[in-house]
Amino acid sequence: MTTDTLAIKVTKATTSKLSTVDFDNLPFGKTFSDHMLTATYADGEWKDFEILPFGEIGLSPAISALHYGQAFFEGLKAYKHDDSKISVFRPDQNAKRFNKSAERLCMPELPTELFIQSIAALVDVDRAWVPSKKDYTLYIRPFMFATDPYLGVAPSTTYKFMVLLGPTGPYFSKNLRVKIETEYTRAAEGGFGYAKAAGNYAGSLLPAKKAAEQGFDQLIWTDAKTHEYVEEMGAANVMFVINGKLITPLTRDTILNGVTRGSILQLAKDAGIEVEERRVSVSEIVTAVDNGTCTDIFGAGTAATIAQVSELVHEGKTYTLPNPAESVFANTMRKTLDDIKYGRVEDVKGWNLMI
Repeated sequence: MTTDTLAIKVTKATTSKLSTVDFDNLPFGKTFSDHMLTATYADGEWKDFEILPFGEIGLSPAISALHYGQAFFEGLKAYKHDDSKISVFRPDQNAKRFNKSAERLCMPELPTELFIQSIAALVDVDRAWVPSKKDYTLYIRPFMFATDPYLGVAPSTTYKFMVLLGPTGPYFSKNLRVKIETEYTRAAEGGFGYAKAAGNYAGSLLPAKKAAEQGFDQLIWTDAKTHEYVEEMGAANVMFVINGKLITPLTRDTILNGVTRGSILQLAKDAGIEVEERRVSVSEIVTAVDNGTCTDIFGAGTAATIAQVSELVHEGKTYTLPNPAESVFANTMRKTLDDIKYGRVEDVKGWNLMI
């Protein structure tokens, strides 16, 4: 992956906010670094790549993103190694998914090289913002939105690409109590559930709020048609270990194809663990938890990494998982991933982009 051929204008902040940040208290998504990156799509090409001080941007209230939802994002992370080198984990995979989202929302693709170079350049400028504390990272948020000031139901002809950075601690600080959702729907067949579209997340907020009020940490979404099949968690893909097999729903147009998900599947296969990607029924899961053959349920995602489930609730009945602290698979996989990301072991797969 190349990172040095894109001409990017850099205007640095006159003062840094670093000294004002409590790096021992970094809730997700509330602290941002000194700089951001912007680029413009107009006249059929991407141009005007610029790194500038983080701040407000001026927009017309008529831009089509605000009215017709042409907006989506990605999420990835940068890690500080013990030797102070910085890596970004598998940005090429995020670039691929970024362009799948763009295609589905009738928006222009951003060439992989430009996506990666933009992120590398911004992380390099704000490399001092990558935390050194264990399990802390620099979250990277690339996103695109439509900017035509036109109140007509049609694809925009102009777009803005931006990247924000923010240091963060662990997304989840405890094991999860999770509800299997059987009333609301996250995504339907033929829709765009596989894209990281802003609208997917907007539609999930009310069910998630209601679940939180009932004492749940996350939802497990089910299929829109019958609610008989598991799809994904609210903040991550969902995985199960049943009878020693790693089982996860097969990605399709209702399920996001997560980078962490794919990495875990590959590492499991490399370790000789049997892997199944298929439709997974709710009844199979609750039965397996009930009879003790399901030893692990966890979410797998960039923000969450591996988030283990301790309690599963379906139609009012609570199913208790074995103690997550004693899980062999999930804890081993978390350590394996972290060792690669933080440079504690050789990156034999070339997953890290070094900056």
